[in-house]
Amino acid sequence: MTESSAAVPLRERSEVGGRRRELAAATVGSVVESFDWNIYAVLAPYFAADLFGHGKHGVGGVLGAYVTFAVGFVARPVGSYLIGRLSDSRGRRSALSLGMAVIAVASLGIAAVPGRHAIGVWAAVLAVVARVVQGLAFGGEAPSVAAYVTETAPPRHRFAFSSVSYGGVILGSLLSFGVLTLLIHTVGKSGLENGGWRWGFVVAALLGLAAVWVRRQAPESAEFHRARERAAAGGRPPFLRMLREHRWAALTVFLNTLGGTVGYYFALVYLPQYAAAYHVIDKESAASFMTVVLAVVLVTMLLTGAAADRFGLLPVARIGFGLPIPLVGLLLAGLRGGWLPFQVVAVVLGMLVATVLGTLNVFTGLLFPTEVRAVGLGVVNAATIAAFGGTFPLLAAWLGDRHLLGVIPWYVTVCTIGPALGLLTAMKVPSFAAAVRDTAAVSRRSPAST
Repeated sequence: MTESSAAVPLRERSEVGGRRRELAAATVGSVVESFDWNIYAVLAPYFAADLFGHGKHGVGGVLGAYVTFAVGFVARPVGSYLIGRLSDSRGRRSALSLGMAVIAVASLGIAAVPGRHAIGVWAAVLAVVARVVQGLAFGGEAPSVAAYVTETAPPRHRFAFSSVSYGGVILGSLLSFGVLTLLIHTVGKSGLENGGWRWGFVVAALLGLAAVWVRRQAPESAEFHRARERAAAGGRPPFLRMLREHRWAALTVFLNTLGGTVGYYFALVYLPQYAAAYHVIDKESAASFMTVVLAVVLVTMLLTGAAADRFGLLPVARIGFGLPIPLVGLLLAGLRGGWLPFQVVAVVLGMLVATVLGTLNVFTGLLFPTEVRAVGLGVVNAATIAAFGGTFPLLAAWLGDRHLLGVIPWYVTVCTIGPALGLLTAMKVPSFAAAVRDTAAVSRRSPAST
């Protein structure tokens, strides 16, 4: 081995090691965001009566809890704009720290809300307010993470950093189920309903405060500093003008998010109910298997990121974005027909979703210039999630009530075409095309020639 070929791996290890604080700051927030979002959903049946009352036939409280869950989606686009502007003007670290602090305080607020028996309808009002505040913070979290990772990841490991940072979403989901399981074994179902549910939100608040500390130790993006100097000289365009100037970038974010969010909510959230509706498997057994699916999704995301760094984004994305189009309908036909077991379908669908999510942070981050990166991709991303991801369970339930479940595979398939089309529109963004070519050149470069 020559001296130069030995030096390159050493330099790569040093480069990656020196960016661990940046990667940790991005990933820990994704974990907390996902945990906070999911802990509300999994604990809703236990706190619904405490905060929202029982309602008719005992379902009114649960319905109120889930309506409040949906309200958070509505607040996300507003938060993306507000925190995105802060991220693009004051810095990624400031926006990331502020957003996580707000999430933590709102979680603690939910834990401390007095029950309906103590303050009446104000219990529900305070829970809704806390959830709206969280939604605002959640809206700014994802785009700021995407911007920060895009700007701080080493060029040779850019998509590996993307997959790890987005993998925090899956870790947060797994952690929320783990905390629920621990609480059930510790205080039991009746204990959860009698106030034990509050401990889940206390854990969420503590995780959020820990994430704030981690983020305060991370350095600001050097690329942001350079962009701020340019923006100080030329100013930032108004939001609508910015979207017009970067319309291909905005369209690409919409298409990628459309496929990613519908795929996520169908394959990782709604699939157990879909399978149960066809009497393929009972809902409880299907839901318990989803923990295995989430673990497979996480591993697949990491492998996708590593492959994109090794072979280039475009070859990996063409395969990963193209496979869901023919396979979704085929897998669901097999599930309904009984010739594919639920476990196989769930794992393969999860892997297909993972190939889209694994590169998403950096893929979308590269579309916008640094000066408007967080607000540009954030508002489009959050609005698409609110319109298509947040409404998917409601749409699926509506179709099920009308015996139209057969529409769902077609709807999901049409949405999964989005990322494939997004590859075409992304190449119309000159800066993205140049970045992809540079990444491909770096991935092909041998250590001896460096």
